[in-house]
Parts: sequence; C-alpha cells; structure tokens
Amino acid sequence: MDRKKLMMTTVALGAAYLMRNKKSRNKLMEQVQNFSAPKK
Repeated sequence: MDRKKLMMTTVALGAAYLMRNKKSRNKLMEQVQNFSAPKK
C-alpha cells in the first residue's frame, strides 16, 4: 500500500468517526478555530 492510499484511508476513517461522534467533532472544530484564529 502506497503512502497516499494510506493517508486517504486514515482521513476517511477519521471523517467517518467524527460524523458519528458529535462530541469529538465539536472538540475538533474548536481546536481548528483556535488554531486558525488570528493571534493577538
């Protein structure tokens, strides 16, 4: 299995998990927003 295929599989599994698990999805979105928010 090449590296790109492995990455896609990991991303797909992660996405499926987040779609099922609302709490994890909210936590991840919070982290992403904090990370992408402009630093003061």
